[in-house]
Amino acid sequence: MLELKNIRKTFNPGTVNEKVALNDLNLTLNDGDFVTVIGGNGAGKSTMLNLIAGTFLPDCGQILLDGKDITRLPEHKRAEYLGRVFQDPMMGTAATMQIEENMALAARRGMKRTLRPGITRADREDYRERLKLLGLGLENRMTTKVGLLSGGQRQALTLLMASLRRPKLLLLDEHTAALDPKTAAKVLDATQRIVEASDLTTLMITHNMRDAIAYGNRLVMMYEGRIVVDVSGEEKKKLTVEQLLNLFSQASGSDEADDKLLLS
Repeated sequence: MLELKNIRKTFNPGTVNEKVALNDLNLTLNDGDFVTVIGGNGAGKSTMLNLIAGTFLPDCGQILLDGKDITRLPEHKRAEYLGRVFQDPMMGTAATMQIEENMALAARRGMKRTLRPGITRADREDYRERLKLLGLGLENRMTTKVGLLSGGQRQALTLLMASLRRPKLLLLDEHTAALDPKTAAKVLDATQRIVEASDLTTLMITHNMRDAIAYGNRLVMMYEGRIVVDVSGEEKKKLTVEQLLNLFSQASGSDEADDKLLLS
């Protein structure tokens, strides 16, 4: 479903602030993969996601989505194929609009606008059933303004909206990092249910090694702009945090472990 081939990205080239963010990165995701991505600060995780989303372009290399070359495709045109949830819970929803209105916008993304009613009775029933997946009781508050919801509720709603049109690829950019641990756990559980229900190909960045191990069918760890660990299946299920750190040390040739990585 996704192929990254020999991707390189350098910021501020030729200056004292030159930073190689991605260094001949190669990654392939199969249809239906749920891949968690872990790595220290500056490892290239967010840069990789931004390149896939089209926020900026690679210096060289190729990005293929479902066999189509999107390397130079503008960000707004990629939105047709991608769903994305950011770290900030306030970014994915319109605060002054109702829950059902936000969902209606997400459901019609990329479609032609008409003079038909914005939300039909059938739409409401569909939204209600989908909201039940979150397990937060939002199906009973569909006319509530989104600005009145908690950060966790808004993030869960954003997640649901991002998956509403069944994107070819769902990008989760540390989407629970701004939430308290209890709320983050609820959003992660909702993530698992939504991904499984729609069989979505998903790439989830996290700083939390336990979450990276617990969720998804595959785990990759990045270091200095490249992938140094890639485990899946039974091997991933049996991983412990200590074993993951050992794998990192062996693969990277470094005993360094980012503070945030360890604290997570």
